[in-house]
Amino acid sequence: MMGGACSRKRDQQVNEDSGNRGIYGRYCKSGSSKWLGNSISRLAVDNKQGKTKCPSLMELCIYKIREDIDKYSSFSMLPRDISQQIFNELVYSQCLTEVSLGAFRDCALQDLDLGEYPGLEDSWMDVISSQELSLLSVDLSGSDVTDSGLIHLKNCTNLQAMNFNYSDQISDHGLEHISGLSNLATLSFRRNNQITAQGLSVLSGLVNLLKLDLERCPGIHGGLVHLKGLTKLESLNIKCCNCITDADMKPLSGLTNLKELQISSSKVSDYGVTFLKGLHKLSLLNMEGCPITAACLDCLAALPALLYLNLSRCNLSDDGCEKISGLRKLKVLNLGFNDITDAYLVHLRGLTNLETLNLDSCRIDDEGLVNLTGLQRLRCLELSDTEVGSNGLRHLAGLTSLVSINLSFTVVTDSGLKKLAGLASLTSLNLDARQITDAGLASLTSLTGLMHLDLFGARITDSGTNYLKNFKNLRSLEICGGGLTDAGVKNIKDLSSLTVLNLSQNNNLTDKTLELISGLTQLVSLNVSNSRITTAGLQHLRSLKNLKSLNLDSCKVTAYDIEKLQSTDLPNLVSFRPE
Repeated sequence: MMGGACSRKRDQQVNEDSGNRGIYGRYCKSGSSKWLGNSISRLAVDNKQGKTKCPSLMELCIYKIREDIDKYSSFSMLPRDISQQIFNELVYSQCLTEVSLGAFRDCALQDLDLGEYPGLEDSWMDVISSQELSLLSVDLSGSDVTDSGLIHLKNCTNLQAMNFNYSDQISDHGLEHISGLSNLATLSFRRNNQITAQGLSVLSGLVNLLKLDLERCPGIHGGLVHLKGLTKLESLNIKCCNCITDADMKPLSGLTNLKELQISSSKVSDYGVTFLKGLHKLSLLNMEGCPITAACLDCLAALPALLYLNLSRCNLSDDGCEKISGLRKLKVLNLGFNDITDAYLVHLRGLTNLETLNLDSCRIDDEGLVNLTGLQRLRCLELSDTEVGSNGLRHLAGLTSLVSINLSFTVVTDSGLKKLAGLASLTSLNLDARQITDAGLASLTSLTGLMHLDLFGARITDSGTNYLKNFKNLRSLEICGGGLTDAGVKNIKDLSSLTVLNLSQNNNLTDKTLELISGLTQLVSLNVSNSRITTAGLQHLRSLKNLKSLNLDSCKVTAYDIEKLQSTDLPNLVSFRPE
């Protein structure tokens, strides 16, 4: 989270779109989220010398074609791989228009990744469908394509993957037009209010389907019965479909090849879980927010391949907690936001294969952590919003495989951080807590492998930033709401591996800060909001050619100022504030 108030309390219901621990991307109708996801420029940068790599002759030709795209009427005579590269470049640079798309008619393109591309509508579909048997995958997510537009895809019978996420103008009638595409292996219709149970009936003929995504499709209750014949299905996502009930689970009992099932935020209870007992290949089960109890754990223990289990926000308590001990093969377990205490953790002792454990906002404290000492394979541990303090951290000192720990909003103090000094494998540490100061940071200097350090709410001063010099591998750094001045930023300017830097709400930072960090040419995201930065300081950002996100809210800078800089020096900038 970049910017905002220093108190980042996270006890609110998790938004499935904005992400749970960074897993899910947030959708943006403008399409900016997609372009921001490309973390580096295609003209690679040499980390040591700060020079751009010389493009190949092919790249130079393609860039030239992009600049002169209006001069070309057809690329159909080119080899397919070259026309595919030209198409990809136009999409990446957002230079593709309905007119220039016409040059790709009958080019036998295989992959058309147009997800969230602006202006895409039915009139584009004729050229898209002209690829016919060559077309293998198409992504029309977030477009204005309607049911009528899908008619054009009927002859693209070799299609293997289709994405129509957030395409709210496609309904049951549109599904009828793709019912004959029997080679489809992947199909996605996330967040669609128009598809109903009846519409799912046309999917029954897609016998080669391996992956089906119907996340946030609220009208599909009763329609899963039409999936009974899709015996090759390996992945089914129906999370955040609160219409799904226990009755919808029965048709899934015969899908014995199912490996991944996402049913979070549904109405599935313990009874519904009983229909999953025959899914012996199921390795991932997401039941976050489902109204289940510990009674269902017996059924889950009977799933021999189960490795990843999410039981977050299921209102679980210590009642029946001994049943969790049966899930001995688990590698990932999420118990966050449940009413469980240290008594529950006793029964985790035997889960020695665990690599990730999430106890976010559970009622656990220092004594409970003693039960984790035998989990020697543990790599990621989430303890935010718990009563864990400095004394409890002594139980983690022997977990030398740990690479990530989240201690935000705990009662850990500077003295407790000394107990983490021996965890040489740590690459990510979240210390978003007001009681952490410079002294705490000083005790971490042995953790030279740290790549991600979050000190969002900590009271770090200019003196404390001296200790950051030890973390040469840092990729992301957040020091917000502290007492930093330009003097403290001098100790950050040489962290040349940084791609994300958040210095928001340090009110005394000035234009000098931008001058100091101008050498951090790998930066992709920069936040210096709520500071004294002015328009004059923007000149120092010209060297940050990889910058894609810039936040200068509550500074003496206007959107016009940033847009001007974007047009002249920051071609990759796609998200900025003020906007």
